[in-house]
Amino acid sequence: MSMISDSARSDIENWVDKYPAEEKQSAVMAALRIVQDENSGSLTTELMNEVATLLEMPEIAVYEVATFYSMYELKLVGRHKICVCTNISCMLNNSKAVVDKLEDKLGVKLGETTADGEFTLKEVECLGACVNAPVVQVGENYYEHLNPAINPDKIDQLLAELRGES
Repeated sequence: MSMISDSARSDIENWVDKYPAEEKQSAVMAALRIVQDENSGSLTTELMNEVATLLEMPEIAVYEVATFYSMYELKLVGRHKICVCTNISCMLNNSKAVVDKLEDKLGVKLGETTADGEFTLKEVECLGACVNAPVVQVGENYYEHLNPAINPDKIDQLLAELRGES
């Protein structure tokens, strides 16, 4: 029995169709995103194995992609995954203070999920918004200029928004 729904299979096939038939494995990143989104934001070995079968590629090649890129999760994450950029531009603009404040407010460390399952705090490499550093990504949304020394209330506002309090 397949763990991937018919809808997800159809989405994956749409991606496969974008590539030459002999290069269907090129859809691996999209396929992983699709099955991860359908599985509460994380991937299991079984799901990755099914992706490998669908794309006719070695399972290890799928694991390599899933473990290399920070957008893929191999364990359950909170409803809101807060990805904090700590690369050079963000670091120079006080991303450490962003991490410290988020850890304090959420009561978790980087890589952990709150007890209520609402938030996962994750360190990531460059989010590509260096000019607006420091930056975090939650879902598809970027939150910029978060330096607590300059904008002391911005992180509190972000958390209130995510909690539905604003």
